[in-house]
Amino acid sequence: MRKSEVLAAEAVSCLNKALCRLKDIWEEIGIPEDQRLQRTNVVKDHIKSLLDRMIKEEESLKPRLIISIQNCRMEMEKLNLELQLPGFETGISMLQQEKNIRTQVEALLTERARRMRQLKALLDQDQDLCDVLCSLPYGVAPDSVPTAEQLESFGQHVANQNAEKARRYAEFMDLKRRIIVHMGELDHVPETSFEKDVVCEDEDSFCLSRDNITSLKLLVCQLEERKAETEAACEAHREKIQRLWGRLDVPQEERDPFNEHMVASRKRNLEALQAEVQRLEELKLLNIRNVTDAIRSEVAAFWEKCFFSADQRQAFAPYFSEDFTEELLAQHDAEIQRLKQHHEDHKELFDGVHQWEDSWRLFLQLEKKATDPTRFTNRGGNLLKEEKQRSELHKSLPKLEKKLKAQIDAWESEQGGEFLVNGEKFLQYVEEQWELHRVEKEKEKQERHLKKSKQTEEDMQFGTAVRTPTKRRLLGTQTPNKSRKVGQENKKISLSRSSHQSHVLLLLLLLLLLQVPASRTPVGGKPPNPRLQGCNKENEAQLKGSPVTTSLTPAAPQHHFSMASVASTYSEFVVTSPFGSNLFPVASSFLCHNAFEGVGNIADGVHLCFRGTWSTPRAFSQGVFWMRWSD
Repeated sequence: MRKSEVLAAEAVSCLNKALCRLKDIWEEIGIPEDQRLQRTNVVKDHIKSLLDRMIKEEESLKPRLIISIQNCRMEMEKLNLELQLPGFETGISMLQQEKNIRTQVEALLTERARRMRQLKALLDQDQDLCDVLCSLPYGVAPDSVPTAEQLESFGQHVANQNAEKARRYAEFMDLKRRIIVHMGELDHVPETSFEKDVVCEDEDSFCLSRDNITSLKLLVCQLEERKAETEAACEAHREKIQRLWGRLDVPQEERDPFNEHMVASRKRNLEALQAEVQRLEELKLLNIRNVTDAIRSEVAAFWEKCFFSADQRQAFAPYFSEDFTEELLAQHDAEIQRLKQHHEDHKELFDGVHQWEDSWRLFLQLEKKATDPTRFTNRGGNLLKEEKQRSELHKSLPKLEKKLKAQIDAWESEQGGEFLVNGEKFLQYVEEQWELHRVEKEKEKQERHLKKSKQTEEDMQFGTAVRTPTKRRLLGTQTPNKSRKVGQENKKISLSRSSHQSHVLLLLLLLLLLQVPASRTPVGGKPPNPRLQGCNKENEAQLKGSPVTTSLTPAAPQHHFSMASVASTYSEFVVTSPFGSNLFPVASSFLCHNAFEGVGNIADGVHLCFRGTWSTPRAFSQGVFWMRWSD
């Protein structure tokens, strides 16, 4: 049973109890039956009227609910359509449906109000941005309720517009700063209304439209061009002033007032430079001969830099004219400008030719030093440095020549002529220099062979002239700090000279025993290495020409004998010598790869000196021996 039915039964029970109570009261009072009937009828009419009124009110509720549901449904459908929301559910009771629809309508009205407020705020921001950026408003109606997607898209548009405003503002501030700087450097005052708006007005009031930003960039470019033109004009005037100062020999005290104008490039500096150029031009006309001579010196210098031949120089006839006029001076000015431009256009090629000439001169100097015997006595590692430098030049010169050949080919194809250095093809000149160097090396080689043969013959007949070195001393060599008594010294000298005759006899016996054929080679030895032999040509020439000996005593009178093609090895020489194992080297040194020299002790005060070249590490192919004894 429903609760409403229970409540209805309780209402009936209450009514019955009330009627019974009224009946009891009427009994106690003694109301007659006709009055009871009347009173009961009044109660019945009253209850019936009340119930009829209540029924009537409840019956009128249904059409009101139906009308409310219809109105709310229509409003909800309209709001759903505006807000792009799904429709309301059906299939519920009329009262619940009315309540739900009414609640939904209130929520939709709140959502519509919120969206309209958000739309109004976005419209205000968009309008402000459009005023600043001079752009078109966003395409949305201000009186229509926007959807959530429209509001989101509108908000993104406003955010993009704000970012664009910030970017344009930063760009505007940078352009404005550059414009102010350029105007200050050019001493330029804003003239047009646009320039005044940019420089003089407040930044926030400036319209950041695309056209204005483009106009700002154009203004900056114009100012930069004017600045560049001013700087170029100032630089040209400075070069001309410097040139005229040099040609006219203007004293330094007259140049000093222009130090400021020789650095800055403002408008007033340009005007001052123009005035100075005009003054110097007038002064130049008064000293036209001296100025022309100065220009001719510059022309000659550029002729040398550009390697002009005599015919090319003769082609400029005004250079040799003695009729000094303004026209002649103008021709010289035009020629010097042409030469400068020609040198600048092919500067890399001309610099490369100069570099090759400098490297070639250095290479010849090092080649000449390589044949100097005194280079072995230098200290400080100069020999190693020179050899390293010479090796680098051997590698760099061919590379430089290859690079110059490519540049010359490009130059000749561009100019339609041959590249000449002093009237001669440069590449042909390079080949001639290498060929001349080769011929000179071959000539020096032949001269060394002739000198070597002649020296060998002289050594076989007359002995070798020995030079005692004075630059360095071996350990045990007497120094000036050591003093000897005169009597003892004379005694030693006399005793030494008294034994010369016996030493000569021993030497002759040694030479007879040791002399072997010149073609003899060491047993089991390998043929000489041609690369190692080539490295010692200078040393061999030095050894044959001026032998170096080491001595343990001061220089004394000596007797010299020499021979060629001695014993193959030192051990063989010791075995075949009459002194046997008594011969041992006192000092020896290797000059370069297979060249050596040394001194051997034969007897007391008697030394056997030798110098030769090794054919293998254990045998020598040729050499010179001589006897020396000391007092």
